[in-house]
Amino acid sequence: MKKVVKFEKDDCNPCVMVSQFLEKKHVAFEAVNPFNRPELAMKYKIRAVPTTLLVEEDVELERVVGYDPDKLNTLVAQL
Repeated sequence: MKKVVKFEKDDCNPCVMVSQFLEKKHVAFEAVNPFNRPELAMKYKIRAVPTTLLVEEDVELERVVGYDPDKLNTLVAQL
């Protein structure tokens, strides 16, 4: 089953924008702070927040770094 995982931190305005974008599209997502879950951040090689991933069975299918509505639409279309 495909799912969306969004790496974010609290004081990040682009992170909020990505969350609002996904919520408007009625997309459920798992929000992960890479500083609280470093093992997950290392697994997916997270270098910046926000980073939004589409994963299936722990395999990354698509990645969007930052707030990019066009790329986020492409990611959401794959659900």
